[in-house]
Order: sequence, then structure tokens, then C-alpha cells
Amino acid sequence: MCKEKNSKPRSFMLQSLPVCLFVGWVLLMVLPPFALWMLRSSWLDDLDSPNVQAEWNEFRDDMKKQSDRSGPVQHKIPKSSEPPLRVWLRDYFWLAVAAWGVLGSALYGFFSIAVVGVTRAAGLPSAFPLSENKVGSDSHIDK
Repeated sequence: MCKEKNSKPRSFMLQSLPVCLFVGWVLLMVLPPFALWMLRSSWLDDLDSPNVQAEWNEFRDDMKKQSDRSGPVQHKIPKSSEPPLRVWLRDYFWLAVAAWGVLGSALYGFFSIAVVGVTRAAGLPSAFPLSENKVGSDSHIDK
């Protein structure tokens, strides 16, 4: 029987890698949505100011003027009477958080698989160590 030369335990890094990756995923899923949630109310308050609405109305009027011109570029008039960021923060916030969770988890999952694959391949002994399987070697007869 072949006795494995590298019978030492795996390093601490290889043992704790899944835990570290899980903690990283939890932080990725919690911190950005939490920060956005905390900033959301102040941003909505800022976007409710008359200046922001006046700038948005001015922009829509400008697009209306530019859409009447004949030329190579036709500008479309925005349909919303409110600034897009206000609509997004008010109406689509939870959709954005769900998309963050799904897309972030998928990307992080593929990244984690790659990291685990690379670290495990580097930390485990080779299936065919070169020193024991040389052609013409009698090492397999002695064991």
C-alpha cells in the first residue's frame, strides 16, 4: 500500500476559508442595503425641495425644445413629472435590494468557488507525485 507522505493537517487558512467566505457574503448582503436604507430618508427629503423639482422641470422643458428640432439626434421628453432618483428611492427601493441580493450572491458564489478551488488545489498533495512515480523506478515494489 502506498503511504501518503503529506499526512499533516491542513493549514488554518484552508480550514477557516469557508467561514471567512460566508462572513464576507453576509457583509456584502447586509452592509450596502443597510447603508442605502439609512441614507434613503435624507435623500428623499433633499429631493423633495422645490429647487430639485424646478431643475427637473427645466430639464424636461429643454428636452421638449430639443425634440422639436430636426437633426441627427432626436431627444425624448422624460415621461415622469418627478426626478428619476426620487421615483427610484420611493417606488423601486425593495426591487433594487432584491436585485442586489440575487446578483451579488451569484457573483460572490462564483468568486467563492474559484477561491476555494485554487486554495484547495494548492493545499492538497498531488494525486501523482513525481518522486514516487518515475518510469523504471522500483519504489512501488518495496511498499
